[in-house]
Amino acid sequence: MTTRVALRWLPTFFGFPLGGFVAELVAGPVDGLAAAVLAGAITGLVLGAVQSWGMGANGPPAREWIAATAVGLSAGLAVGSAAVGYGTGLGDLVAQGAICGLVIGTAQALVLRGRAAYLWAPALSALWALGWAVTTSIGIDVDAQWAVFGSSGALVVTAATVVLPVLLATRAPRSAS
Repeated sequence: MTTRVALRWLPTFFGFPLGGFVAELVAGPVDGLAAAVLAGAITGLVLGAVQSWGMGANGPPAREWIAATAVGLSAGLAVGSAAVGYGTGLGDLVAQGAICGLVIGTAQALVLRGRAAYLWAPALSALWALGWAVTTSIGIDVDAQWAVFGSSGALVVTAATVVLPVLLATRAPRSAS
C-alpha cells in the first residue's frame, strides 16, 4: 500500500510548473503585491487540486486542502516576495521560499489531523527554501520573477513531501481511491 500511495503522490510535482505557468499567463511576473497575491492564488489552486488528487481518499477534504493551499500560497508569496523586495538572488529566493512554505504549511496544517500537522509548517518552510535553492543553482532564469520554483525544485520538494500521503494512508482506514 505504501508504494502505491507514494507512486500516486509523485506525479503531483507537475502541479508546480503547471500552476506557475497559468499564474505567469494571468498575473505576469511577481514584481509587486497585486501580482504576488494573484499569482499565489492561481498557483495554489492548481497545486492544491493536484496534491488533493495525489492524496486520494486518505487525505483531507479536497475543498479544504485546495482552499488552504491557495490562501497559503497567495499570502505566503505576497509576504515572502515583499520581504525580499521582489529580489531574485539566491538568498532572496531561499528566504522567500522559507516564508512562503511556512505560510502554506500553516494553512495546510489547519486541515490536517494528527501529529503530522505540527511538523508540516516547519518542514514545508525548509523544503520550499530548498526548492528555490535547487532551481536557482541549476541556472533557471529566476530573474523572470516566477510565482513558484521550477520543475527541478518541484521534483525535490515532491519527493521529500511524499511522507505526508504515506502517513495519512497508514493511519486512515483502507479505502478505494
